[in-house]
Amino acid sequence: YNSFRCYRLFSAQILLSVYSFVPLEGVNTVIQRLNKYNIDTGLHYDRYLREVIDFLEKDQHFREKLHNTDMEDIKQGKLAKELDFVSHHVRTKLDELKRQEVNRLRTLIKAKQDLEGGNDIAVDHQALLKQFEYLNHMNPHTFEVEDLDRLIRSATKDLENYDKERHEEFKRYEMMKEHDRQEHLKTLDDDERKKEEEHYEEMKKKHADHPKVNHPGSQNQLKEVWEEADGLDPEDFDPKTFFNLHDTNGDGFFDEQELEALFTKELEKIYDPTNEEDDMVEMEEERLRMREHVMNEVDSNKDRLVSLDEFLVATKKKEFLEPDSWETLEQNQAYTDDEMREFEEHLAQQEQDLNQKAFDLQKQRDELERQQEQLNAQKMELQQVRNSTLLMEKGLLL
Repeated sequence: YNSFRCYRLFSAQILLSVYSFVPLEGVNTVIQRLNKYNIDTGLHYDRYLREVIDFLEKDQHFREKLHNTDMEDIKQGKLAKELDFVSHHVRTKLDELKRQEVNRLRTLIKAKQDLEGGNDIAVDHQALLKQFEYLNHMNPHTFEVEDLDRLIRSATKDLENYDKERHEEFKRYEMMKEHDRQEHLKTLDDDERKKEEEHYEEMKKKHADHPKVNHPGSQNQLKEVWEEADGLDPEDFDPKTFFNLHDTNGDGFFDEQELEALFTKELEKIYDPTNEEDDMVEMEEERLRMREHVMNEVDSNKDRLVSLDEFLVATKKKEFLEPDSWETLEQNQAYTDDEMREFEEHLAQQEQDLNQKAFDLQKQRDELERQQEQLNAQKMELQQVRNSTLLMEKGLLL
């Protein structure tokens, strides 16, 4: 991946939230205080946040780079390349967290099915409570269908919020990228600026020049997976067989990860990590858009899982056989002009605040130095008086 790799901004956000406002020597103190008093940040991923901060703290290479980087470099994203080393670990941790949430959701839905099915299958409510400790205010003795519905709604809302935050993070990423580009142009003379603009337009054209992208979840898209990934004859395409082939854990559902895996072939038409014009952060946003679209079309009960029945019903719809064309990211601006303007104003305000803080700190430093000089002068005067007194006392004795 290039420097704009996946979840780099998530790492940078954590970095900035900790290091932008806390002196380097005070970071460990803050973390120790959080741990000592068990302070909850209020974030859904509070424990994950602590783990990542702790990881960054222990990474000697990263700490050395951090100590040799000033705030302006951090603001301009120059430190982000150093996050390449840790970004894989961050992505792995975040993906694992997401998988755990999906697995918890699957557990709840299975328990609900057992209760509704009237199969006299006992539901281990204590085991469920252990998985959902943050909801342990519920009835500690029994679980009813209504209780499970409440838990399912809570789990799905967590996942929805996760997706919303990813969209917002991507929007901020795109705006920052454009801001950095414009700031770079300001440093160039007319000829260099013209060359840079021409190169930028050329890269946009190269990125947009790709094979047609199939509508996610359509017959054509799934047949392409059937043929190229599964190595089967497209004429023999069978939705039920396809579902069973790609339900990798065999639980009778497509979860979010299993759905997203179906779009890899489509994404490879648009994105190549070796190409300058292709941004892998944008690829992950496209993957998310595709998955959300298919979920909205197919997941009829909105439990964020696609059952075999839901999938088969969807394959009989007109949208499956004759879908609209799919508009990729380059055809949809991630932000409006007003949002970009607000973002620029926010950055300007942040810079102004930082400059004011730097000015205030410099004033405090100057005042401390003045007071120190005054104190030193007073000490010298006092020492001179003492010396004179000693000389006088010696003269009297003689």
